Amino acid sequence: MTMSFWQLGWRTLWRDARAGELRLLWVAVTLAVAALTSVAFFANRLEAGLQRDARQLLGGDVVIASDDGQLQRFVDQAQALGLRHVTTLVFPTMGRATEARGGMAKLVALKAVDQGYPLRGRLQVADAAGAAGRVTAEIPAPGQAWVDAALLSALELQVGDTLLLGDASLRIAQVITAEPDRGGGFMSFAPRVMIHAQDLAATGLVQPASRITWRLAVAGEDAQTVARYAAWAQAQIGEGRRAGLRLESLDSGSPEMRRTLERGEKFLSLVALLAALLSAVAVALAARAFAQGHLDVAAMLRVLGLPQRRIAAAYALEFAVVGLLASLLGVALGWGVHHAFVWLLAGLVADSLPPPNLWPVGFGVGMGMTLLLAFGLPPVLQLAQVPPLRVLRRDVGAIKPLSAGVLGVGVLGFGALLMVVSRDPRLGGIAVGGFAAAALLFAALAWVAVWLLRRLVRENAAPRWLILATRQLAARPGYAVVQVSSLAVGLLALVLLVLLRTDLVSSWRQATPAHAPNRFVINIMPDQAQAFRSHLEQAGVQGYDWFPMIRGRLVEVNGQAVRPENYTDDRAQRMLDREFNLSNALAMPDKNTVTAGQWVAGEADGASVEDGIAQTLGLHLGDTLVFDIGGVRHSARLTSLRKVDWGSMRANFFIMFPVASVPDVPTTYMAAYRAPAQAGFDNALLRQFPNITNVDLDSTIAQVQRVLDQVIRAVEFLFAFTLAAGLVVLFAAVTATREERAREYAIMRALGAQSRLLRQVQRAELAGVGLLAGFLASCVAMLVGWALARWVFEFAWTAVWWVPLAGALAGAVLALGAGWWGLREVLQRPVMHSLRAAAE
Repeated sequence: MTMSFWQLGWRTLWRDARAGELRLLWVAVTLAVAALTSVAFFANRLEAGLQRDARQLLGGDVVIASDDGQLQRFVDQAQALGLRHVTTLVFPTMGRATEARGGMAKLVALKAVDQGYPLRGRLQVADAAGAAGRVTAEIPAPGQAWVDAALLSALELQVGDTLLLGDASLRIAQVITAEPDRGGGFMSFAPRVMIHAQDLAATGLVQPASRITWRLAVAGEDAQTVARYAAWAQAQIGEGRRAGLRLESLDSGSPEMRRTLERGEKFLSLVALLAALLSAVAVALAARAFAQGHLDVAAMLRVLGLPQRRIAAAYALEFAVVGLLASLLGVALGWGVHHAFVWLLAGLVADSLPPPNLWPVGFGVGMGMTLLLAFGLPPVLQLAQVPPLRVLRRDVGAIKPLSAGVLGVGVLGFGALLMVVSRDPRLGGIAVGGFAAAALLFAALAWVAVWLLRRLVRENAAPRWLILATRQLAARPGYAVVQVSSLAVGLLALVLLVLLRTDLVSSWRQATPAHAPNRFVINIMPDQAQAFRSHLEQAGVQGYDWFPMIRGRLVEVNGQAVRPENYTDDRAQRMLDREFNLSNALAMPDKNTVTAGQWVAGEADGASVEDGIAQTLGLHLGDTLVFDIGGVRHSARLTSLRKVDWGSMRANFFIMFPVASVPDVPTTYMAAYRAPAQAGFDNALLRQFPNITNVDLDSTIAQVQRVLDQVIRAVEFLFAFTLAAGLVVLFAAVTATREERAREYAIMRALGAQSRLLRQVQRAELAGVGLLAGFLASCVAMLVGWALARWVFEFAWTAVWWVPLAGALAGAVLALGAGWWGLREVLQRPVMHSLRAAAE
């Protein structure tokens, strides 16, 4: 036979495609590639958009922030290099309406700008709230204020009315609709008020203790000059050793919102990983079934004189073409699906993201080819080793289990790619490692279950259908182990998805509950504390947070002075650049848990530190910490580390002293509570206590809840891929032994067994396999879900006791359903047809 492997490969591909023998392989690869590339396309475009908009979000090519305004040397260097520059001041304060307009007050984020603002991006304003915005090159004129529409609504003002800021009265002239350097929409919880820098002195708001941030933005057209300036500025900041001076980087959101979006991205990555893992199982099962069905064809090719190398090359060509086409289809599907992500996350991501590069395409094709060649090709290549004798003897040339080396190389390669996809070592390790360990565990337990079943079922007392079903499983224990393991892996993913959707997502919502405190009040003086608390209680406010607030800077650790330049970590340097918000309480706050040491109420020299900042600053139990609190040195010993839930929207502190009071240090108080629904409550509070700062978080909490809803919808949308992949695994596992079942049932029917009895045998076998697989999968899913909740998504989570029982029942139902769909024609096939096929 002189046919080349090209001709043979294309002919077998065409024949197998028309016969539908490649359908499962095609679907499995397409689903895996679509799930992975949809996330890859989305992440790629989002990253490209952030890079594109980074300068606009910062307001310049280089931005230097200072807490004291001493930026003149940086201005001089920018001028010397011919770079443009502008300085802005940003700080929170209270904006008020005039008494004639109701006298209401609102916390605002005040920004003072000068000519040249903004250097990057475009400012947009409107003539009235709700009107269309337009791009402007102007800034507020002296005596004017430009405000967010939210402020007009809160204070019941209109364009043209007067806004009171400190001692100044300014006329509202424009409504800000877009501000280029404000950030990603979550950087400020208060509405913006923008004024001219000349009006700042008249407000009287700039005081020695004011929390003002000066931002020097620098821009230039020559990238090399800008880079040289940035390097010089970074060196100056590092050498100056002065607190409160830093080179700003792109920061698109608050810690709570960034954590929410990061968790959403991890959820998407997890779902894509599950789809890929399930698809690998489906490909392995479908490829083995494909090879089993082509044994006779391969034997005939050997009889006709075709060499083994040519047969192997032909099947390799067939699988390579299938893998390439299925991967391209999956890439196209992933491209379409990622647009759904952009739509579902509307408002969180820009709808004008730049187009992706070719990396997701190459990645998707590479994953698809790796998936098919690593898990699908090895059993098929055994067809080249089928002896010609099989034409006469059907008992020779059967497909053998893969060698550990071949399987190990494929699994390790695919696992490495999935670890890269996860972009989180813990997520990838738990998902990939958990499924690999689960597969081995399932195989071992399935073997034990078959062994026990064979010994526990007594043939002299058990029903005939149970005896026959037991014999079916015991006669081919290897197939039973593969079937139970495959079903269990598929059910593991499905059960894990259900747990994620119900328990983990519910825990996610509870981490930022809708009934969380929506008011944070700071700057309450000690002599106002009793009156303030009485005011809250008279209004019906209960269960509120109340803590002392102490401003202090960490200056010594174990007798050694600490300075920002002692640390290489940027976060550590920023922490030491500023003062901490310290507090004290006899009882540890809610949403705090001790991770090391012990919280001892009343311990005079004790201190409890949040474990994240302790790790950042290299602090350990027993360390002696010295704080500078308003010129007073306060020493404490680190006695406990705490894990703080920063997403709980409750009052939280990095450092706390477990005592009722800290004497001889300047102290104010803060309160966090759920504001009553009565009208005018906030205004009455501000009139009675005009010095306080009242932070209204209603819009922030609502925004967090909207983000959760949007991200969860995107995750659920991708769940469909994993669900489909799980169903493919179930179908492939149940139908893997279809031809063997057909021959066995034909023999039993030829010996007089009725169809009713055989249906009972089939149902018993499928239900038993499903029950065992579902129970094992649910137990492991609880363990994997707990690991993901604790170490990846950082939730306290415990599954309910009935999950294994429900999983076992669901496994039996799904196995019966898949068996009915995939094996219904086995019992309807004529006996002579099955026997002749077995004899050929």
